[in-house]
Amino acid sequence: MGAGTGRAGAPPPWSPRGPEAHSGRLRGGDGWGGRCTVRRRGAGPRCSPHCLGESHPPSPPAGPSVLFPSSALPGSPSALRAGMAELRPSGAPGPSAPPAPGPTAPPAFASLFPPGLHAIYGECRRLYPDQPNPLQVTAIVKYWLGGPDPLDYVSMYRNVGSPSANIPEHWHYVSFGLSDLYGDNRVHEFTGTDGPSGFGFELTFRLKRETGESAPPTWPAELMQGLARYVFQSENTFCSGDHVSWHSPLDNSESRIQHMLLTEDPQMQPVQTPFGVVTFLQIVGVCTEELHSAQQWNGQGILELLRTVPVAGRPWLITDMRRGETIFEIDLHLQERVDKGIETDGSNLSGVSAKCAWDDLSRPPEDDEDSRSICIGTQPRRLSGKDTEQIRETLRRGLEINSKPVLPPINPQRQNGLTHDRAPSRKDSLESDSSTAIIPHELIRTRQLESVHLKFNQESGALIPLCLRGRLLHGRHFTYKSITGDMAITFVSTGVEGAFATEEHPYAAHGPWLQCKLPKEYSWPEKKLKVSILPDVVFDSPLH
Repeated sequence: MGAGTGRAGAPPPWSPRGPEAHSGRLRGGDGWGGRCTVRRRGAGPRCSPHCLGESHPPSPPAGPSVLFPSSALPGSPSALRAGMAELRPSGAPGPSAPPAPGPTAPPAFASLFPPGLHAIYGECRRLYPDQPNPLQVTAIVKYWLGGPDPLDYVSMYRNVGSPSANIPEHWHYVSFGLSDLYGDNRVHEFTGTDGPSGFGFELTFRLKRETGESAPPTWPAELMQGLARYVFQSENTFCSGDHVSWHSPLDNSESRIQHMLLTEDPQMQPVQTPFGVVTFLQIVGVCTEELHSAQQWNGQGILELLRTVPVAGRPWLITDMRRGETIFEIDLHLQERVDKGIETDGSNLSGVSAKCAWDDLSRPPEDDEDSRSICIGTQPRRLSGKDTEQIRETLRRGLEINSKPVLPPINPQRQNGLTHDRAPSRKDSLESDSSTAIIPHELIRTRQLESVHLKFNQESGALIPLCLRGRLLHGRHFTYKSITGDMAITFVSTGVEGAFATEEHPYAAHGPWLQCKLPKEYSWPEKKLKVSILPDVVFDSPLH
């Protein structure tokens, strides 16, 4: 029942019960948040303009969760110590203060404690030796028992900050469940100790503590569960610099903090577990204007600007939900730095998951060999594994902004320093969930088209200037991967190697994957390019 092979009964990523992709909404708190576009390392698909440089999709309604002190939870340090006491023979002496799990835990205790959980607890205990039993939020029914929430626990610590470094007191949240906690394939497939454990990371969040606040708010735990559901359903992973556009106050208030960036946690170090390596990615709440700047430029650049503004994050990027001004309103010179960065560097957002479609106007729509639906019998063709891998590679290469832009060769075994190889059973991040037939990649011919019609919804269409100004003008590529159908559109510029669209034939289709090669000038009537910005309702219909 491991996630690597798909959990029985789990809704597909884009089903009505999954991330509400048809409306691009992500659930936040007790209600559906807003549109979600998540940004990924300069290259990846997200839900509505999703980010790889990606934007990421929404999540389903959460199951019930309960707040406990960690000592009350099965598998927690205190619970296991209590279990050990019950197992001692009557009259046998026991330690007056049994050690909590951590680097120095005795073998007898460690054998009872799930090894992956033990390793993360050890890192938490290193930071918070005086808080061995923090409050935790846990789902009543675990994901591996059929519950909807992938995170087993979210621990909440009180961090005193550092007044000398201008770091305020805050609450520190740490997730347990995106990495492999158990090593028995109940959730994640174990593939060895050298690669990532599970998805290779856990989420953290730092929330400014309000004056007089004696207990941590629990809404960040649901926020983390929402992001975890997206990761499990789509099997897209996050990395530092990614963005998530949530389009709703993170705490369901009237706050301007309505989106997220991701960065390395400033205190928690990567840990080696028996099931692989786990890193810690911190969620950082941002305003809409800051998100847009991250999309048009890059997430890391905006994170660095946030660190320079005392009320907007400080060195540890602590989220303050009461912040009422953007960094550009606080410091008017910061917008100039962003504009200069866009002009100099371009954008590292190299693709999004979006509501989009395309038509081949070169042939009648009833043609059996329509580029979008090459068929075997009555089964429409879906993106092959190699197509999916190449599109995925295209998106993930977006951060390599200083290297020569290349559409990577089709290679199922990816070797790249930006991400870890995924276990073979995990589906690629862009793989379709449909059950339609797959045609071997080698049997699909590339077709040159004379005229095409590209269709985008408003949110996706709003990223076209970014595609042109931030990507193509810098000699790069940009990909839209449809979340409502099995197709993709990649814009390439002169100088991008590996593209099958050429100067002579600027529109080329490999099955449902369309490539458009655009010149430096974008007024191109002689090539019969047609682009439409359409309302969402058009894409909610099975007929585009």
